[in-house]
Amino acid sequence: MRNKYEKFIADLLELGIEIDDQQLEQFDDYYSLLIEWNKVMNLTAITEFDEVCKLHFIDSVSGCKAFDFRSLELNVADIGTGAGFPSIPLKIIFPELHFTLIDSLNKRLKFLDEVIEKLQLNNEGSIITLHGRAEDFCQGNNGNLRESFDVVVSRAVANMSTLSEYCLPYVKIGGVFVAYKGDKAQKELEDAKGAIHLLGGKPVSSEEFVLPNSDIHRTICVIEKKEKTSLKYPRRAGMPSKQPLS
Repeated sequence: MRNKYEKFIADLLELGIEIDDQQLEQFDDYYSLLIEWNKVMNLTAITEFDEVCKLHFIDSVSGCKAFDFRSLELNVADIGTGAGFPSIPLKIIFPELHFTLIDSLNKRLKFLDEVIEKLQLNNEGSIITLHGRAEDFCQGNNGNLRESFDVVVSRAVANMSTLSEYCLPYVKIGGVFVAYKGDKAQKELEDAKGAIHLLGGKPVSSEEFVLPNSDIHRTICVIEKKEKTSLKYPRRAGMPSKQPLS
C-alpha cells in the first residue's frame, strides 16, 4: 500500500503531515468508491490515480497551509461539497473535526454517505450530509444553521463575492471562512472586499503557494467573521451568482 502511495505520502510530508496505515486505507477506499460511482454519475472529470491524489486529495488538505485545522475540535461546514472536497480528505487527516457537508444534488450525498460509512468517519468527530442549496439552511430567521460554525470551507468555482454571500452567513462571530482558490485569487479578493465587509467579514490572510512537487498554483483565502451578517443575506436562490454584491 505505501509503495502505491509513495508520491502522495511525500506530498503530505511537504505539508507537514504524517499519515498512518489506517488513514492510508481510508484514502484508498475513497479513491475506489470515487471511481466506482463516477461510472454512473458525474462526480469528477479527474480519475487518473496520481491526478486524484494531487488535484483532489492534496489540494483539499493544503488548506492547512493557511489555517490550523489541528487547533481545536472545530465545527466545520463544507458548502457545495460536491464529491467531498475538501471535507473528506480533511476529515481523514483531522478525524476529531465535526463536519457538515452541504450540497444541492442528492445523488452526490448518497455517494458521500457510503464514503462516510465505508471509511468509518464517524468514529471520532461527527460528520453528516445535508441536501439543499447554500441558501436553504441560512435564510433569515428560519436559518437553523445560521452563524453556527467555527469554520466554513468551500472549494466551489464561484467568484469570491458570490462565495462569500453563500458562506459567511454560516460562520459564527470570531470564526473563519476558508476559500480554496486558484492562481488569480488576489484580484477576486480585492474586487470582493466591499461584499465581504457588507456580510460582516474581514480578509485576514491570503496564502499563495504551489502544490507539493508540482507547478500547480493555489491560493487559500481566510476571512474572519467580525460582525453578524444582516438577515437580508444570503438573498434568494440564484441572486448571489446572477448579481454578485460589490
